Amino acid sequence: MNAGEGAEQSEHAAENPPVRRLSAWDGDELRDLAAAYETPLYVMDLGRVRENCQRLRAAFPDADVRYAAKAHTGRAVLEAVREAGLGIECASAGEVERAFAAGAAGKEVQYTAVNPPDRDLDVVVDRWLSEPELTVTVGARDTVDRLRERGFDGRLCVRVNPGVGAGHHEKVTTGGHAKFGVPSSEAEAVVRDARDDFDVVGIHAHAGSGISGDDLSAHREVVRRMGDLARDVAAHVDLEFVDVGGGFGVPYREEEPPLDLSAVAEATREALGEVDAQLAVEPGRYVVADAGVVLTTVNTVKTSAEYETVVGIDAGMTTLLRPAMYDAYHAIRNLSAGDDRSAIPVTVAGPICETSDVLCEHRPLAAPTRGDVLAVGNAGAYGYEMASTYNSRPRPAEVVLDPEPRLARRRESLAALTELEQ
Repeated sequence: MNAGEGAEQSEHAAENPPVRRLSAWDGDELRDLAAAYETPLYVMDLGRVRENCQRLRAAFPDADVRYAAKAHTGRAVLEAVREAGLGIECASAGEVERAFAAGAAGKEVQYTAVNPPDRDLDVVVDRWLSEPELTVTVGARDTVDRLRERGFDGRLCVRVNPGVGAGHHEKVTTGGHAKFGVPSSEAEAVVRDARDDFDVVGIHAHAGSGISGDDLSAHREVVRRMGDLARDVAAHVDLEFVDVGGGFGVPYREEEPPLDLSAVAEATREALGEVDAQLAVEPGRYVVADAGVVLTTVNTVKTSAEYETVVGIDAGMTTLLRPAMYDAYHAIRNLSAGDDRSAIPVTVAGPICETSDVLCEHRPLAAPTRGDVLAVGNAGAYGYEMASTYNSRPRPAEVVLDPEPRLARRRESLAALTELEQ
């Protein structure tokens, strides 16, 4: 990319609003998509994905910005991310294969092994034989040994547990949990031990997922500790990068302000300090969350003394798990309601036989009737990725806007549910 292109990209990113609210989506277009492709339906706006990538690159112009694929691994999304100039960070062998299927080269792919099964290591090392610029990140001493046993002697990054975590929920606060990374007190020794057998190119840490402005002090502390470690290990290896993870959050609630990305970038650079290595960041949620919605149809409306109006829909926790898993808030909009319908308090519940299969409780919503189409906002990150076939319910279809709509994933059929059985 030349300087002119970079300036144009930065100007374009600056023009984009910092977050796309559910109210900004074209309701008529979404209703048309629901009619054409049926519900439940995921809709991903690839233009928005690219805009978010551009904003990240403008905020971190000197950093290696990599997309954390676990937020959304659809091929169309990965292709859009690559077109926007981001590398791809993968949490499994499956994500590595998806990255290559989307056209990535080895130098664009980083595999972060978290307690990796043997099968994952076998696949990744086999890939490395043909893509020697692929980077493998390890978070345990014995993972280093297992790579040696497989003949891997390529690009290695050491994940460090910084002892500090942050995030929107305790289940995604990775930085302080012993599951993730080599203890910081052992990291220098691991780097020193690995340098003779591998090309040690980086160190890595991650505070958690969904970091907001309130969590920036924890993020800065993680980055500061990584800067200190980078200066310590400089005596043993010439680091190519210091990876401080991602986790940049988006405001799921309408009243929440968007993350000040420029302030986060400035705080990150300041906390890192002077290091003879490139800064690397790995945003996932920030790239795709507000680029996606779920469309769902009302199939049941009933009242009860405790819950006022219960609205049954055809999308449940198998479609969008985050509310059941994390008590997550997602904005909901009745696309079928005109100005003549007043808002009433409703509980929106899915078709799964679980009490937790509820998208919201006592939420004001334009009075729904059977057949109405609802939109659920900020569903692009960890939405389709966490979809399942629990209760033997097929996974939904997915449409991408690019800018015209096209089917990116077919709706799973009932027959497909038993294809693996013998």
